[in-house]
Amino acid sequence: MTKTFPNSGPKVVKKRNKHFDRLHSDRFDRVSTSWRRPRGIDSWMRIKCQGRRPLVSIGYGSNKKTKNVLPSGYLKYSVNNVADLSALVMQNKVYAAEIHSCVSTRKRMAIIAEAKKLGIRVLNEKARLTTEEQ
Repeated sequence: MTKTFPNSGPKVVKKRNKHFDRLHSDRFDRVSTSWRRPRGIDSWMRIKCQGRRPLVSIGYGSNKKTKNVLPSGYLKYSVNNVADLSALVMQNKVYAAEIHSCVSTRKRMAIIAEAKKLGIRVLNEKARLTTEEQ
């Protein structure tokens, strides 16, 4: 098995990693932090007054070429069973497998063994395995 490395592309730049919080989500427990656009006629946040929270805008978007790229340089591909790995055989320098959380330990060990044979990188290969099984 040869070790695979991701294709080198443009540098990944994330313009903003922080979550955009909803107006008044810090004041009231009944208001969740999930984003809603402020639409009030006198809303300071909608008017974009100085010192207020930033609004979601297209300028915060990521580069199309580096969108969804992990810091390791791979794109994620979710795997449920050994058969799902066949889709990654020709794309093992672009995609890395991520085993779903609902997969049992026995199937997980089989997926990891097959991925090593095929030269596919597994992002969470140590998850749910005890020290004896590793």
